[in-house]
Amino acid sequence: MNRSDHRPAALIQGGAVFPHRHLTGIDGLQPHEIAFLLDEAESWVAANRSHAAPDKRLAGLTQINAFFENSTRTLLSFEIAGKRLGADVVNMHAAQSSVKKGETLIDTAQTLNAMRADVIVIRHMASGAVRLIADKVDCPVLNAGDGRHEHPTQALLDALTIRRRKGSIAGQRVVICGDVLHSRVARSNILALTALAAEVRVCAPSTLMPAGIERMGVTPFTDFDAALVGADVVMMLRVQNERMAGGYIPSSREYRLRYGLTPERLAKLPDALVMHPGPMNRGVEIDSVVADGPQSAITEQVEMGVAVRMACLDVLTRRARGVEGWA
Repeated sequence: MNRSDHRPAALIQGGAVFPHRHLTGIDGLQPHEIAFLLDEAESWVAANRSHAAPDKRLAGLTQINAFFENSTRTLLSFEIAGKRLGADVVNMHAAQSSVKKGETLIDTAQTLNAMRADVIVIRHMASGAVRLIADKVDCPVLNAGDGRHEHPTQALLDALTIRRRKGSIAGQRVVICGDVLHSRVARSNILALTALAAEVRVCAPSTLMPAGIERMGVTPFTDFDAALVGADVVMMLRVQNERMAGGYIPSSREYRLRYGLTPERLAKLPDALVMHPGPMNRGVEIDSVVADGPQSAITEQVEMGVAVRMACLDVLTRRARGVEGWA
């Protein structure tokens, strides 16, 4: 089966809809598998908004959120998602624990496996670390971000936001602008959006543009105003100063002038959707009046994040729970 297979999820039965044991990245997923996860998340959006009686389908299961890299919104989102499904959620702040005492990643994987968790959510500063751990544990693993590699649930929540606001993803012109070089969010979004037939443009200073990125099926720009022509969605990325050793951008002021999403730039795109994965550098890559304006979907992205993570936790644990058609 290739990535052009767009069979509706409804025509594929049970575990064949999503046969993967883990969710370590968007890479390797078929378009219909991505669409299936988005469809599953839709039901949780409705449930969360209705304040209906909680669905505790993960009751009795233990979810470990093992974060080797500090995070607030992603950790909170996964915690809320697990608790709304009835799981026993344990947060492991590994960035402040055994890792600093010299424990290796293999040691940590063995420790997590010995705890007999039912699902593990992992965030790590090293690319590929989540896959390494996933290969050594007996339960499903979800990638909450690993180095510059991937952040799959962020891409899924972004895709869901676009689909809900625009009606579809196919054919949308999406401009991703900012620190593309260091961004796992950009990589996962490119993989998801191109798989779902969006036209993706990436824009960054030459120092923050990965070499050969056009091989991912995107069109690279260094001129933000040129990239924005005809845009349906503008996704801004944070300048990741903590991942830079200096020399990538001359100054925050100059960066805003050339690459910041200002009211003047957005005025040329009255129907464009504004997005940002957060946290934002207000006044650098995006102005506050834009981030808080009527075209912004930034708070909706946060809401979609909980629904997407509920869907992923549900789907990945169905086999272990003996759900009909998945066992």
